Amino acid sequence: MSDKIKLLVADDHEVVRSGLKSMFARTEVEIVAAVATGSAAVKYALENDPDVALLDIRMPEGDGLTALGRIKLDKPDMPILMLSTFDNPTYIARAVALGANGYLLKSCTREKLIDAVRTAAAGENAWTRDELRRVTGALATPRLAADIEVPLTQRESEVLRQLAYGLTNKEIALALGISYETVKEHVQHILRKVGVSDRTQAAVWAVRKELV
Repeated sequence: MSDKIKLLVADDHEVVRSGLKSMFARTEVEIVAAVATGSAAVKYALENDPDVALLDIRMPEGDGLTALGRIKLDKPDMPILMLSTFDNPTYIARAVALGANGYLLKSCTREKLIDAVRTAAAGENAWTRDELRRVTGALATPRLAADIEVPLTQRESEVLRQLAYGLTNKEIALALGISYETVKEHVQHILRKVGVSDRTQAAVWAVRKELV
């Protein structure tokens, strides 16, 4: 095996891709591919087996979390790190539930990023205690594990799917063409029916039920 860590980078902003290239210059991390969409990331990862994949979350043609789920189906052992501008507990909970090795904010230091890639390449998790503490409540909710059929209406299922993608109520209202108040009402019904106390728990439940 070569000493280089072969890294796949997926981010739809050229500035970020270039920045990452210069960050990893003169380290043992070699960017073997830099792609701009989720679907390109899945294709590359499945065909070329990089040592680590670093995926942005919000991208065209399949966001990074969807790409994470699809890669893990075929290559459950491939180390994958998520990279995002958003410190969003729903994103973090979905990343944990889908088997990511860590979640990095774009504002993190060069050292933290390189360390996380090294850690992931060694097959270990780069999660911080703080990140896991924030989502373990969501992941451990007893009702979530129980295989109970929850009678959601079609509209509630649509709202839940958007919520699990990390959208705010305002964004969901825009996406579905309904009022903000209606979305709020749907979210309350969903939480009550699923038996959870917040959006993050509902998102994790949706991931486990393979609704997203």
